[in-house]
Amino acid sequence: MKNLTVLFVEDENSIREALKKAISDEFKNFIVAKNGSEGLKKFQKYKPDIVITDIMMPIVDGLEMSKEIKKISRDTPIVVLSAFSEKERLLSAINIGIDKYLMKPIDIDELIDSLKDISRNILSLSDNVNLGEEYVFDKTARVLIKNGNEISLTKKELLFISILVKNLGAYVLHEELKKYVWTNKSVSDAAIRTFIKRVREKTDKSFIKNIPGLGYKINF
Repeated sequence: MKNLTVLFVEDENSIREALKKAISDEFKNFIVAKNGSEGLKKFQKYKPDIVITDIMMPIVDGLEMSKEIKKISRDTPIVVLSAFSEKERLLSAINIGIDKYLMKPIDIDELIDSLKDISRNILSLSDNVNLGEEYVFDKTARVLIKNGNEISLTKKELLFISILVKNLGAYVLHEELKKYVWTNKSVSDAAIRTFIKRVREKTDKSFIKNIPGLGYKINF
């Protein structure tokens, strides 16, 4: 989620500041607005990847703002936070195309889990997957790029990077790697470690993170 921008629209200052403090470090940018009118303006200015909004707000409420956002960008995910549980409001949110509806008081863990799921969907739809400040993986061309320069990878190295990109944020277990990269399951752990060392030499030591005996993931 470190490469994504979030817009949070909430009229209650205490909630707005508390949520910003709690989760803003999870994202590249965390933009706030105090009503739907300001939220729509900031959406058009900053083009966030995800919108989180309350429903009941002055000037323009969250559902009206969401309607306008969906007209501009149908694919932008919107998460609605509200103290209301009336069926009519839930149906309105569904008809608008709201991606997630969470009840107040906000459960931070539930919200973060929802945002992680949404972030994975965003990344899976993108041809270019940002892997930190230096790296990009082009899924269409199947190449790894560092600071604008393509890194030369062998077929197995490309398969290895591909499965890590597919499972961003999670460790890929040794057994999964053996099945995906090496069809021969008899490959030794020592051979895998040597292979990882070569990949790190082509990238850098911190690019691939591992837990001994468990698996590997891209560190970003």
